Amino acid sequence: MYEPIRTPSSRKGSVHSTTMAGAPSDFPHRTREEELDIQLAGHLAALLAVTDELRSRTPSTDLDTAATRLAEQVARLRGGRTPVRASQAAAGQPAALHERAHALAGRALVVAASRADTAAAILAAERMDAHAAATELITAG
Repeated sequence: MYEPIRTPSSRKGSVHSTTMAGAPSDFPHRTREEELDIQLAGHLAALLAVTDELRSRTPSTDLDTAATRLAEQVARLRGGRTPVRASQAAAGQPAALHERAHALAGRALVVAASRADTAAAILAAERMDAHAAATELITAG
């Protein structure tokens, strides 16, 4: 009635590399490192989109530099493919955009740290600091 629990030692190879019938699976498998690269690239691309939104609302050299560095990191993680860039401003208050960017940078920092990607971790930490400071300025003023 129920399929017995299988352990890696009960069959040759990995439990997840075969189908229930025992034939090899055609499903492509990625390594943990590849999965982390995909996740990190996604977080950085989302941060880039918010950065582009902020740049269109309040242009600054800091945001221009950050956008360039983010695009470089996303391209590196995606094997040279350049990320799609925001072409027009989205609705939203600057404080909310900075808070969103801060949260995205935090997620990117966690993934970058788990995969020991120093360049991405430093960039994410710098963006967290910048967006936290921007949020404080907006809410205090």
